[in-house]
Amino acid sequence: MLYFIFHTFVRKSTFLWLLLLLSLTGGVAMASSHTAILKDNLELLLSKSNNDKLQAIDNISRSDSPEKRRWLEALLVGELYQRKSDNELVFATGAKSQLSITSVSTGKDLGTVKKRKLRKLKINNKLRNHLHNTLAGLDLSAENSDVRLAAIKRLLSSENATIQARIAEMARSDSSQEIREIANTALAIVSLRTLDDTKVKAAIDILSLSFSPETRSALKDFTRDGSNAELVSRAENALANIERSANYYAKIETVFFGLSTGSILVMCAIGLAITFGVMGVINMAHGELMMLGAYTTYFVQQLMPAWIEYSLLIALPAAFLVAGSTGVIIERLVIRHLYGRPLETLLATFGISLLLQQAVRTLVSPQNVIVENPQWMSGAWEVNPLLSLTYNRLFIIIFAMLVFVVLLYVLRYSSFGLRLRAVAQNRRMARAMGIPSARIDSLTFGLGAGVAGLAGVALSQISNVGPNLGQAYIIDSFLVVVFGGVGNLFGTLIGGLSLGIGTKLLEPSLGAVMAKVLILVGVILFIQKRPRGLFPQRGRASEA
Repeated sequence: MLYFIFHTFVRKSTFLWLLLLLSLTGGVAMASSHTAILKDNLELLLSKSNNDKLQAIDNISRSDSPEKRRWLEALLVGELYQRKSDNELVFATGAKSQLSITSVSTGKDLGTVKKRKLRKLKINNKLRNHLHNTLAGLDLSAENSDVRLAAIKRLLSSENATIQARIAEMARSDSSQEIREIANTALAIVSLRTLDDTKVKAAIDILSLSFSPETRSALKDFTRDGSNAELVSRAENALANIERSANYYAKIETVFFGLSTGSILVMCAIGLAITFGVMGVINMAHGELMMLGAYTTYFVQQLMPAWIEYSLLIALPAAFLVAGSTGVIIERLVIRHLYGRPLETLLATFGISLLLQQAVRTLVSPQNVIVENPQWMSGAWEVNPLLSLTYNRLFIIIFAMLVFVVLLYVLRYSSFGLRLRAVAQNRRMARAMGIPSARIDSLTFGLGAGVAGLAGVALSQISNVGPNLGQAYIIDSFLVVVFGGVGNLFGTLIGGLSLGIGTKLLEPSLGAVMAKVLILVGVILFIQKRPRGLFPQRGRASEA
């Protein structure tokens, strides 16, 4: 019995070992067959003739080797070498004199060697362009639609017959509608260069609906070199329609930038609207409170470098608390003793702003610091080739609206908001009703300062963070408050967005400086007619 069990175990073990050996041998043989494709074309790649090298690249790209993309990429970036001692092909990276090498056939690390012991497979600019197109052609068959889309955009003007056939197939059957549309555009660009008037006419009709730079370039070339006057005129009309669309989308983009700038102004000014409207305090240190919020974002990222993607979510409440608590301290130590004397509060807060700036210069750095954008805020939403909306500015617009809605809810429906409005409308009556006006003043100033800190977090994503961050926005913030109506949140919202959009619309024709000057003159003239702004607010100022 024991002999039978032992015999069976030995037979099965032998069988398993043989199976494993065969699989390993087969894997090595397969790897060798794939590498053989590269070795078969090695002589062509080492040739001094461009045609030979082009032929080798095409042979490799048409092979079924799973490693062909890696070989071609290594050839493109200059990392494919031949070791002189045994002619083995290797990947080489590293410094100029010493290179780390890896075997192409086995993937084994071969250590480091001196560069003179290797022979580089050299290419020129013509071959680089061919390699770029070849790699993009390989991407046309990728499973990922984003990879296919990026590849076809790189090959819009390619006349390669193989690539054109693949693009034609994609135009008919690709699962993505966007890819099918771009594929049709690519085919139309190539058809524009044919001598068939019917195909050229159809191509112009297709290209008239496309906004890509390659489309405009192809149409311009056709209007300059075309021989058929009717078709040239048709192309000129298509080009004119595209240019009109380009101007239209440029205006939309300008309005978008104006909205983002206006949203920044709203966040910067909304804290001032609260403190100035309720307390009558001209806070010249408001910009420095925004600066503290921006620096809080910086320190959060420094303390949590591995959590950059979540840094803003942590920085928002942290910045609110830091700036808000600083505001409460300023109110209790300085502002509380100066109520009813607005000019003295102006001078005192101006001095505080200088102290905060110098403190940051001394304790942190007089130079700007780098605040990174999380990955989800990087890049842009490409609506079409003529219109791209950056994610960081979209975030600022949405965030500003959320801050506005939350503040509106707090001031309208919370017990704190009710007491704040009571103090703003009639301080003596509020005191008689038992409302602690001194505590409300402190919390109000802290709320305005906290909102300034939130504005600093948003600013850190689109602006340099430095000791002078707040100075660039403080004057504009006061302008928004006065224009919209002191203490009125809706006035601050409309005023900030209006000034932001107006400035951006004027900048292309007048320049940044003259646009600001013209906006300032316009606001001054408006205030001459309506001294209390768009939405006058009843409050302590009206009692005086």
